[in-house]
Amino acid sequence: MSVVLKRVGTFFYLVDPSTSKFQDEKDVPNYINEGIPVFLSMLVLEYIFSYLRGRNKARLGDAATSSGHGLVYETSKVVTRGAELVAYNWLFEYRFFDLDWSSPFTWIIAALGVDLGFYWYHRATHEVSLFWAAHQVHHSSEDFNLSTALRQSIFQRAITVFFYNPLALLGVPLPAVFVHIQLNLLFQFWIHTECVKKLGPLEWIFNTPSHHRVHHGANKYCLDKNYAGVLIIWDRMFGTFQEEKDDEEIVYGVVDQPQSFNVLWLQVYYYGVVFRKAISMETWGDSLKAIFYGPGWFPGSPRLGDMEAVPDVKGQRVKYDPQLPFWHEIYISLHFFLALAFQQILVSKIATFTWYTAIIYMVFILVSISMIGAMYDGRWWAPLAEAVRCTGYVFYARQSSVFGNSTVDFLFVLYFGFSAIIWASQSLTTLKATVKRKKLE
Repeated sequence: MSVVLKRVGTFFYLVDPSTSKFQDEKDVPNYINEGIPVFLSMLVLEYIFSYLRGRNKARLGDAATSSGHGLVYETSKVVTRGAELVAYNWLFEYRFFDLDWSSPFTWIIAALGVDLGFYWYHRATHEVSLFWAAHQVHHSSEDFNLSTALRQSIFQRAITVFFYNPLALLGVPLPAVFVHIQLNLLFQFWIHTECVKKLGPLEWIFNTPSHHRVHHGANKYCLDKNYAGVLIIWDRMFGTFQEEKDDEEIVYGVVDQPQSFNVLWLQVYYYGVVFRKAISMETWGDSLKAIFYGPGWFPGSPRLGDMEAVPDVKGQRVKYDPQLPFWHEIYISLHFFLALAFQQILVSKIATFTWYTAIIYMVFILVSISMIGAMYDGRWWAPLAEAVRCTGYVFYARQSSVFGNSTVDFLFVLYFGFSAIIWASQSLTTLKATVKRKKLE
């Protein structure tokens, strides 16, 4: 029970500093991976609570997409954890102060420094088009629930270096930064909900669900507000705070809402938007501004764009909500949890895996998540691609044990083999329908 309480506590920054201080970055726990059971439990509890209140708005497609982003994000961290801060130790050699890694003072400075760094990182991702191309992933959900918090960009850690590395010059040890980056991110999970209303005096100091609902709104009054991670005081200090309005329903998502549940496409598509905009400019200067000014910038407008020209999204907006047969949704749910199981195997065995085995696992996980989105988006090639994915699993599992148990491995080979046959049949049906339609045309 104490272990469970400690893991739950990390989601609310309720941790004992004496047990979360480390001299070597290799000793820092993967708090986020350890918190996966808590993630799942809280998602279920939120769904039940919303259902009992008669306000269940959860959509499986949206939730699967959000969870898929989280899984892809964690999978990418397997090979990049810490790589984004490679310059930190170099800067640390030129530090202005020597902070004792075991001191409570150092722990507090690290917590405040990481949170302030997150504020400016988060603000930059809204005010620089190239950075927004990564961060828009987090805003791509039209729902606002705990699963929305899982929508993270695999490219965002390459941006955070600019905002966390300066802590090295203050003498903050790298392990302390690793600890607080994770705790900061975990705290932000529970504030993605409509189940918690305003929290009284806590609203003045901490980021809360009310404050973060504003941040995720497409309403004009919500845009580019409330960038805080843990402490809302940064927004109050730097002029970006906005209180939630009681008389205006928040419309979640982005102003130009993408119509897709494909995780990998959502991760990268906006880079194309940015660069197409850049090459459409008449001068090199304007091309650079299209990349490094705000997403709403156009020649003749202020750096962050003309807010008067931005449409004010209000009221009910029709959500992208493709419907699948019930058996499809059961299949998708099962394969999401299988992808999660493969990710956990990868995390636990990465030290013993060969580089090509690790790549095989990562590619399989990414393809599995991408296929979920392709099915929801109704891609004509999805059945054939799924048949190929399942066949690939059968060939690999026949050569190498996946689960470490011969009986379990055999059962999953049978399951994936049967799935491959089903989807191959589906792909032929789709192909025949396409050919017939073309003949009629």
